[in-house]
Amino acid sequence: MTAVAVHGVGTSHFGRQPDRDYLALAHDAVTEALADAGTDSVDAVWVGTVFGPPGIAQRTLRALGITGVPVITVENACASGTTAFAEAAEAVRTGRFGRVLALGLEQMSTAFSGAITPEPTDPEQHAGLALPALYAMSAARYLHLGAVTPEQLAAVSVKNHAHALENPRAQYSGRYTVEEVLDSKMISDPLTLLQCCPTSDGAAAAVLAPASGGGREVGLRGVALRSGAPWNHDSPHVWGFDIVRDTAADALAAAGLDSVTDVDVVEVHDAFTIGEIVTTEALGLVAEGEGGAAAATGVTALGGRHPVNPSGGLLSRGHPLGATGLAQLAEIVWQLRGEAGGRQVDSARIGLIETMGGGVSVLDGNACVVAVLEAP
Repeated sequence: MTAVAVHGVGTSHFGRQPDRDYLALAHDAVTEALADAGTDSVDAVWVGTVFGPPGIAQRTLRALGITGVPVITVENACASGTTAFAEAAEAVRTGRFGRVLALGLEQMSTAFSGAITPEPTDPEQHAGLALPALYAMSAARYLHLGAVTPEQLAAVSVKNHAHALENPRAQYSGRYTVEEVLDSKMISDPLTLLQCCPTSDGAAAAVLAPASGGGREVGLRGVALRSGAPWNHDSPHVWGFDIVRDTAADALAAAGLDSVTDVDVVEVHDAFTIGEIVTTEALGLVAEGEGGAAAATGVTALGGRHPVNPSGGLLSRGHPLGATGLAQLAEIVWQLRGEAGGRQVDSARIGLIETMGGGVSVLDGNACVVAVLEAP
């Protein structure tokens, strides 16, 4: 089998951009990724998008001059972009294709005026359990158990908005206090506005090919993809914990790592503040019940023992669903190359990305992808 490397990455700016359509967003990401990889052609394309209209992949690629090659569109909730990446990597690893483009894109500001509503056939729709409410239930459970405090929840937002000050492509940034986060508009108790990711438009892309030892190639050590198992009142953990834990174990084993603590920098799916706390615990970066304290005391901040979301994360960089996973990948590639500027993690050699998408009733998440990458 072939060793796989990321040869180039690119992204658009992230934010509410109703005047920029899919073609404009994808142009920014793909042209940057191709230039970064030093190529103008690919053998196949995997495209991740959640709400893109039928044919959006071919329509977008046609405008970029990429035609006549296999194009595969995938939808896997918030993990759509990283699913496209995982499948593109497997195509290179097995020798099916030599050079593959993974593209994620989403234009949400013209499609939604508020939270994404659940599928009408799921009971969550009748109960009013949109994703903010589902995450709020996890936060309420943690508060009930004494596993987190309101201040620790807010500390995640304070940290990630501060990280985004050094990310010129981020949708939001700022220096907030815990009090300002807690005093922002209540969205779904106990989660306030500054604890929820924004509605975003954006695109991100990566070019994958066999590793050649080039000085800027970032090696793929391991990647894993899982769908959620049944989850109900008998499950010992909150929604999303088990799928992240199990997918991470698969990815770390594939990467030949004994522990996630061998990882130097992490990008996780922090659609809501509680999401980052649960994920850091599920990954094993910190013990169960210590995720909130880790954020509050700087353990997961830049300069801390386990820096998490130096890009600003979904909370601040933004969350255009199909593009999110590949935006996380781009951040880790920049980190491992030492190209992250003011948000650079010192001497980062191993990076990890985790994207978890949810929304299917009874399951512990639609899908989760975890990938481990290594510096040139």
